[in-house]
Amino acid sequence: MPKVAKQLSERTVAAIKTEGRHAVGGAPGLHLRVSGGHRGWVLRIQVGDKRRYIGMGAYPAVSLSEAREKARDIHEKLREGIDPVAPRKHQRMALAAQVAADKTFEWCTQEFLRAKSAEWSNPKHRQQWENTLQTYALPHMGLLSVASIDLPHILTCLEPIWSTKNETASRLRGRIEAVLDWATVRKYRTGENPARWKGHLDKVLAAPSKIQKVEHHRAVSVNDMPHFMRELRLREGIAARALEFTILTAARSGEVRGATWSEIDKQTGVWTVPATRMKAGNEHRVPLSQAALHLLRKLPQFHDTELLFPGTKGQPLSDMTMTAVMRRMKVDAVPHGFRSTFRDWVGENTHYPRELAEQALAHTLESKVEAAYRRGDALEKRREMMEHWAKFCGNAQGQFEKLLDSFKSTQVD
Repeated sequence: MPKVAKQLSERTVAAIKTEGRHAVGGAPGLHLRVSGGHRGWVLRIQVGDKRRYIGMGAYPAVSLSEAREKARDIHEKLREGIDPVAPRKHQRMALAAQVAADKTFEWCTQEFLRAKSAEWSNPKHRQQWENTLQTYALPHMGLLSVASIDLPHILTCLEPIWSTKNETASRLRGRIEAVLDWATVRKYRTGENPARWKGHLDKVLAAPSKIQKVEHHRAVSVNDMPHFMRELRLREGIAARALEFTILTAARSGEVRGATWSEIDKQTGVWTVPATRMKAGNEHRVPLSQAALHLLRKLPQFHDTELLFPGTKGQPLSDMTMTAVMRRMKVDAVPHGFRSTFRDWVGENTHYPRELAEQALAHTLESKVEAAYRRGDALEKRREMMEHWAKFCGNAQGQFEKLLDSFKSTQVD
């Protein structure tokens, strides 16, 4: 039991201003703690082999006599074998459980999205997450307490679309799992995550790889590329040139539609796409062939936009603009398919290594050999390959000088 200190008077206690703990007597272990201009009562007790400190209110809101009375009551409980801290702990736990019970899955979803959306470079990502959860999860369990969600609730969301819309269902599962993980860390639920795949849902749902249909982007065949490029050069307008640049660089259409003049270094012949515009989140350097540079030199630069290929009112071209060019050419393919054509050309018509093609396509490289290409960038090796690709497509002949000059009176295609 703590040593009983000298019993101080009310006036003496009122005069204590020095920072620290001051024993006031009248009950073992009773102190007035002064910190940062605030004063409050603290009782030091011994429970078994553990020393504990119990706060008993601020001074002078709780008077000296009231603090001594509370301290004596606590010591009386200790003598009776009652832990005075336990009821408080249970009360806190009960309160936490009540708070958790008040947190619905819908509330947690919104809080999770608000917390994580800063990580997403594209504002569309939040909208995609919200749409998926709003459509397939919230109608089933949005109003449920997040602490009560278990396997049956997860299956109610997933099973109706697992076989028919498996790609969507797989994304939904991952997003539910992320929300529940967030809720667990925030102490709104306990236990394992019922939306986890490995060792849990994989035991009751078919593997996505077994039921997903792989849909390849429709592409122009390698042998048809020279003819297609000749036809494409007969098309005027920004969209046709954007499509041509997309083919010459083997880039994604979104990267081309968002390309700006500040990303182009004409002297070194390099287009640097910033990490914020890349699918994998890594900066990507694209070596430009002579044909690509020639195309850029002939492009008009508009005073109201930095974009290489602006649409109406200086805004980026829409997703469908380049696709519309191909439809008017009556070609059954999509712009993204030219990346597959390029990959097939590398594999079937050249001796360039697979890893070089994968880097040109800005794919995530996983093997040690591929990672070595990533570290070294292999820019000049890729430049040679892209020059070869441009010549194969017929872009090295200077046949389209007249057509590129038509940009002086450019119309959005």
